[in-house]
Amino acid sequence: MKALGQEHFYNIGVSYKKADAEMRGKFSVSKENQVELLKSAKEKGVSGIFIISTCNRTEIFGFANRPCLLIELLCDFSEGTAKEFDNICNINKDQEAITHLFRMGTGLDSQILGDYEIVGQLRQSFKMAKAQKTTNAYLERLLNCVLQASKKVKNETKLSSGTTSVSYAAVQYIIKNLPDYNSKNILVFGLGKMGKHTCKNLAEYTQNKSVCLINRTEEKTTEFIKEHNSIRKSLIENLAEEVENTDVLIVSTGSDKPTITKEHISKNRELLILDLSMPENVAKDVTDYSDVSLVNVDELSKITDETLAVRLQEIPTAEAIIEIHKSEFNDWLNHRRFTPAIAALKKSLETIKKDEINFQKKKISNFDEDQAEILTSRFIQKITTQFVKHLKDEETSVTESLDVIQKVFQS
Repeated sequence: MKALGQEHFYNIGVSYKKADAEMRGKFSVSKENQVELLKSAKEKGVSGIFIISTCNRTEIFGFANRPCLLIELLCDFSEGTAKEFDNICNINKDQEAITHLFRMGTGLDSQILGDYEIVGQLRQSFKMAKAQKTTNAYLERLLNCVLQASKKVKNETKLSSGTTSVSYAAVQYIIKNLPDYNSKNILVFGLGKMGKHTCKNLAEYTQNKSVCLINRTEEKTTEFIKEHNSIRKSLIENLAEEVENTDVLIVSTGSDKPTITKEHISKNRELLILDLSMPENVAKDVTDYSDVSLVNVDELSKITDETLAVRLQEIPTAEAIIEIHKSEFNDWLNHRRFTPAIAALKKSLETIKKDEINFQKKKISNFDEDQAEILTSRFIQKITTQFVKHLKDEETSVTESLDVIQKVFQS
């Protein structure tokens, strides 16, 4: 099914399914570059596009004659190359792209099944695209249907039962791997979304009173600890000193390069580092020190609990909900595309009917005009209904069929 004109609706990108954390880091696109990418797409005549870049995926949804235009945009505004993309890429077209967006938005395609963090990220991505005027009616309607399906899945299934996310997994990792975790010093570096969630999960799932928080912007830390007064604030200037005194370091900074390096770490001191950042913000060579353990996003995401078993059972129900909302979108899409052609067909048939009734009135005595009107109107209704059924058939080449209608009845 074609979307607008001769263009197709494409989804291209990389995700946790084929790309490891390092490679996803190469293709991650900063907020600033996302804006620049959208501006570049508009200059190149792309009629509708938005991009989402998270720790688990970087994906573009947009219209193009061929997907290479969208791939070029991704490579231009990330550190990844076209050759690297070829080895790890996902490319979906038209209905496959629509289905993929529905699965993403309902948590079925999340690295941890049922994780709904993606919903807020989708909203933000679309808001950014709208601000850059790179959205259209198709994308607006599609995202709206996806969000409706997501809400229904969340409210009517157990797909999001329990609390399972990377920040939750980080806390669970600490609980499972450190027997005396409540008495350990824990340092959280970075107060983005992931850092906030980690601090909240530490408060909710542990009784640890030795949690310290550092963020580059001190004001944000001050505001946060007003509501979480069990957490101690420290300054970025004291980072090395705090790392020296901690047992667990949780890094959730949003930098393009490592914010924690060997220079921050003592050689002969046991330290567990959990890197929740994407791209990774802890230099890999910290593990040259035998007492340092480094765990990244991919390893944390392997952690599952009993709730995942429950979630797996909910997949068929979630998929059924998706089908309902996807059908609603496709009905809207079909109506939007067929209505002008069907209206023109009906108008043409009405003209033929009117001319023929006028001709027969002159030719046949006692001609029953009312009966003829009823009969021919029913014929027209049946003919247009058949055309609509034909156009909705998956095997139909819609463009060719609409061309035939136009040539035969609108010439």
